[in-house]
Amino acid sequence: MAASGSGGSRADNGYGSQQPRRRKGPGALATAYLVIYNVVMTAGWLVIAVGLVRAYLAKGSYHSLYYSIEKPLKFFQTGALLEEYLLIAKYLPGIVPSSVVLTAFQVMSRVFLTWAVTHSVKEVQSEDSVLLFVVAWTVTEIIRYSFYTFSLLNHLPYLIKWARYTLFIVLYPMGVSGELLTIYAALPSVRQSGLYSISLPNKYNFSFDYYTFLILVMISYIPIFPQLYFHMLHQRRKVLSHPEEHKKSE
Repeated sequence: MAASGSGGSRADNGYGSQQPRRRKGPGALATAYLVIYNVVMTAGWLVIAVGLVRAYLAKGSYHSLYYSIEKPLKFFQTGALLEEYLLIAKYLPGIVPSSVVLTAFQVMSRVFLTWAVTHSVKEVQSEDSVLLFVVAWTVTEIIRYSFYTFSLLNHLPYLIKWARYTLFIVLYPMGVSGELLTIYAALPSVRQSGLYSISLPNKYNFSFDYYTFLILVMISYIPIFPQLYFHMLHQRRKVLSHPEEHKKSE
């Protein structure tokens, strides 16, 4: 969970960490279900990756490639909401070394950006910043769901584990930059159109300014991004610090 997609989470409980107590994994039926889910999600993000490459080769330009993968992006990014249930149901915590709260934040923020910003504000869909976060999400999710799948099968290739805990160093700042630039590009249109805003007076005696809300969302990245990033760096040191784990995962 995203990139694609952090600090304050519980300790990493798999692949590379030494824990005195380990959560009991899911049963055979739950494992089969989880494997199918993660295989489908991996395939879905591969479809998006192929769509991007094909569109680029056909157009000879990276501009406005969003339109070539809009539908599968919406479908599979929204499909990550099922991951929230799996986490809450405590199927994945014993398998995935991640924080439930922080994973939930990443999933919800990406779904929000997909629908409440990029889908809702048509003017930003041709922005290069959209391609920036789409590429970052795509590579991140292919690696992440592959990681989950092989972890569930108890046969995690070291290359996938290494990619999971290394490529984020570039992909995460890249994705966050694209997200922030896209929200920023949406602000003028949101302010002009009054999108999703509620003005007084009304029978509910309630007002909401979506323009201000988006600014607050951007500000929220300031405390949250460093926590997520440094948490992943911490996880990387724990997971990749023991060479013997390479042999165990082969």
